[in-house]
Amino acid sequence: MATVNTLELDAKVQALYRLVAQEPRGSYHFEMGRDLARRLGYPADLLDRVPAGAVESFAGVGYFLDLAAIGEGERVIDLGSGSGMDSFCAARQVTASGRVVGVDFTPAQLDKARGLAEASGFERVEFREGRIEALPAEDASFDCAISNGVVNLSADKERVFAEAARVLRPGGRLALADIVTEQPLTEAIVCDADLWASCIGGAAHETTYRRAVEAAGLRIEELRGNDYAFLSGRARRAGVKYGVKSVSLLAVKPDR
Repeated sequence: MATVNTLELDAKVQALYRLVAQEPRGSYHFEMGRDLARRLGYPADLLDRVPAGAVESFAGVGYFLDLAAIGEGERVIDLGSGSGMDSFCAARQVTASGRVVGVDFTPAQLDKARGLAEASGFERVEFREGRIEALPAEDASFDCAISNGVVNLSADKERVFAEAARVLRPGGRLALADIVTEQPLTEAIVCDADLWASCIGGAAHETTYRRAVEAAGLRIEELRGNDYAFLSGRARRAGVKYGVKSVSLLAVKPDR
């Protein structure tokens, strides 16, 4: 099957998520903000302790921090950190002795996240420019990798999971939320960069997604569905026809 033009996809993703950062009250295929985060399962008291600007640009698809079980002093890397909400949440959990690194390739998102970190005094959070297929991080340097609604945007998911496994220490965890499908998407949808950028066109079949995680040497411990739905009619129709849905997943890198 043909796939999306990756150069066009990069341009579409950066254009869309620039708007998400700069115009969080705009109209999109997906819901955003605090109400979405609360419905997905984020505790109100945790959201109260992260920058409001990051919460307003939150465009995730699920909750997974309970699966991540991030502890004091741990090092966490956020794949596709956007405006930083999940990174800031993780920073509250690692406390002053830990470290969080967010990775994103959209300049507007990085600018917003960095500005919020500086203005709010989040000294243990760093936002690095980079791609999730080639993480700017050393081998075995993190205890936990997290991601929210981003892996589906990549045309090389196997590489993403291989990179997550590379930067995790033995025994480290990958906890994420993402969009998958129950039925394979048509070639017309898979080749549509607009649908990819809106978190639909790049959604892998659930079985294929699991196999990509496992091929990276990660052991899936839990996979559950989320209460998530797209807003636009086109996205909703695709969701019904192909079983497009959100899941949260926990996988572990074996000790040996």
